[in-house]
Amino acid sequence: MTGTDKRIQDLNTLKIIAEKLNEATDIKVMLNDVLKELLHVTDLSTGWIFLIDEKGHYKLAADHDLPTGLTWKQKKPMCEGGCWCVDRYQDGRLKKAINIISCKRIEEAIEHNWGETNGITHHATVPLRAGKENFGLLNVASPNKKHFSEEELALLESVAFQIGTAIKRIQLVEKERAHALVKERNRLAQDLHDSVNQLLFSIMLTARGTKEMTDQEDVKEMLTYMQELSQEALNEMKDLIWQLRPQGLEDGIATALIHYGNVLGLNISCDIEGVCTLPQYIEEELWRIGQEALNNCKKHAETTEMNVALSKKDVYVKMMIEDHGRGFHYDESVAIPSLGLKGMKERVERLNGNFKLVSMPGKGTKIDVAIPLSKGG
Repeated sequence: MTGTDKRIQDLNTLKIIAEKLNEATDIKVMLNDVLKELLHVTDLSTGWIFLIDEKGHYKLAADHDLPTGLTWKQKKPMCEGGCWCVDRYQDGRLKKAINIISCKRIEEAIEHNWGETNGITHHATVPLRAGKENFGLLNVASPNKKHFSEEELALLESVAFQIGTAIKRIQLVEKERAHALVKERNRLAQDLHDSVNQLLFSIMLTARGTKEMTDQEDVKEMLTYMQELSQEALNEMKDLIWQLRPQGLEDGIATALIHYGNVLGLNISCDIEGVCTLPQYIEEELWRIGQEALNNCKKHAETTEMNVALSKKDVYVKMMIEDHGRGFHYDESVAIPSLGLKGMKERVERLNGNFKLVSMPGKGTKIDVAIPLSKGG
C-alpha cells in the first residue's frame, strides 16, 4: 500500500468513526459501537476501553472479542487488579499512544490457566481525553502482533481524541437535561402551589361560609364533608409539591429529610459524618429513597420517631434510615415485599450501589444504602 493510499484509508477511518460518534447519545452504547467499528476498519481483532475517574478508579466500559482467558468469571481479570497501562495512566506517564511491551492481564490469564489467549501478548494503549480532561484508556490488540507502527499509533491517537470529545459532549448534554428536568419540576411545583392550592383553599372557605348561612343539618353535614375532602386534598397537594421541589435540598439531603419529616409529623434524629457536598444525581436519589422510607414509616410503622445517619467515607456515601416501629417479617432469600421498597433497591443498583433491608415484627425496620461517589463505581 502506498503512502497516499494509507492516508486515504486513515482519513476514511476517521470519517467513519466521527459519524458514529456524532450519532451517539449514550456513553456505554457509543463506546461499544465505536470500538467495534474501529477494530473492523483497522483489521484489528480485540479491544477494550477503561473509563477512569479523577480518583483513579477504573471500570471496563466496553470490550470486543476478548479471549476466553480475559472473560473468565464474568471478565474478572479485566475488572480487578492493576496493570501497566492503568498504572502509567494514573501516575501521569501515559501522555500519548504507545506500545505496551506485554499485557500483565494476559500474562496472569496464562499463569492461572483462566483460558485461551488467542495468541495475544501485546497491545497498544491510548489515553482518552478532551483538552486537558482525561477519561480513560483505549486498548487494541491482535493475535501475534507485538508492535504498532508510528502511523498506527497516530491514527489510534486521533480516534481516541474523537472518543474523548464525544464523552465530554454527552456528559454536557446529560447535565443540561438534568438541569432542564429540575427547572421544569420547580415550575410545575410553583404552578400547583399557585393555582390548585388556592382553588382547594377557596373551596374550604366557601364551604365554611355556606355552613353559616343554613340551619339544615343534612346540608351542614355535606358542607363539613366538603371541607374535610378539601383539607385532605390540600394535604396531598402539599405532599406532591414537596416531592417535586423538596424544601431544604439546596442545604443538603439531611436538611431536606428533616423538613419532610416535619411535614409528615415525624421526629427525625440525624447523625452526619464527613458529608459536605454530594453530586447532584446522588443527592437526588438519596432524597427519593429517604422520602419513600419516611412515607412508609408514616403509613405503616406506628411510630413517629426515626433515625437517619449519613456518612461519606473513602469512595462511598452511606445512608441509614431506621425506625423502632411495628416492623414486618422479611427474609433476604425472597423478593422484596412492596413496590416502594423495590423501587428504592432499583434506584441504588442503578448507581452500582448496595441496598440492605432488615425488618422484624415488633423490632422496626432498617434500611442501609451505600452508593459509590463516581458513576464508575
